[in-house]
Amino acid sequence: MCEARARRPASARWTALVLLVSVSMRWTGDRSDIEDMRGRSGFGGGMMPIGLGGFVVLLLLSWVSGTNLFSLLGSGGQSPTAVGTSGQVNSSPAEERLADFVGAVSKDVQDTWAERLGPQYERTHVVLFRDAIQSACGAAESATGPFYCPADRKVYLDLGFFDDLSRRFGAPGDFAQAYVIAHEIGHHVQTLLGLNARAAQDRRTGEQSTSVALELQADCFAGVWGHAASENGRFQAGHVELDPGDADEAIRAAGAIGDDRLQRMATGRVMPDRFTHGSSAQRIAAFSRGMQSGEPRACTGSAATTTR
Repeated sequence: MCEARARRPASARWTALVLLVSVSMRWTGDRSDIEDMRGRSGFGGGMMPIGLGGFVVLLLLSWVSGTNLFSLLGSGGQSPTAVGTSGQVNSSPAEERLADFVGAVSKDVQDTWAERLGPQYERTHVVLFRDAIQSACGAAESATGPFYCPADRKVYLDLGFFDDLSRRFGAPGDFAQAYVIAHEIGHHVQTLLGLNARAAQDRRTGEQSTSVALELQADCFAGVWGHAASENGRFQAGHVELDPGDADEAIRAAGAIGDDRLQRMATGRVMPDRFTHGSSAQRIAAFSRGMQSGEPRACTGSAATTTR
């Protein structure tokens, strides 16, 4: 599994990634919702949060090693050594274009939710980092994957995750990347609506857990934005606009990181009692429901366990 984490040289990686964001979706770069911490990443102690990509990595490693690595996330007794970078970061034009893409998508997703929720919506920021970062939820490494921290209400993202999404999980494409961003911002919407607080009261695990319900609702919320981004003429008005077929990329991404698929990849069998994000079919259905309706209320069924 350590070999699986090996990455291609930066120049090759960013060149490949920029090809994914240079076609199909139409957008204009805007980093007003971005906090670029790539030159100041690092951490001390604390509990490590876990996001979409981090769950994938830890799940596979847990099954292969026979050790529950998730239990290690809360071990705050020791302070990890800072492994991040400091000062100026060497970057390529391709990497900067990808950062522009993240900025454009995060701004458009938030503009959409501001329209839907009105004054109830409070904007967040996407924090870009490399290697490691200290958030209000604790320390996180790149392996944690993209995650939302309710304590500081920010999304954290290492751009290198998109390379893993494409190569390791077979979900390439710009809208697949946009789906990940919209999913994490969906967790911010849940925080603003009080859904995360309600979920904390539910200690169930597995496919009937609130954890799974929240993840499926975030998938549905990502689809709500996708519906808005599909409207004709948005690009001319300064917004992100999808082209026909873009939704298929997000559907592939949702299906690629379903619990059942990941468990089958790691062990050859499926254990629903250990689900944390939902099956591939559930994730695809949740995203598709939001994408087709464009209405947040269509996502309430995805989080039924959070509203009881």
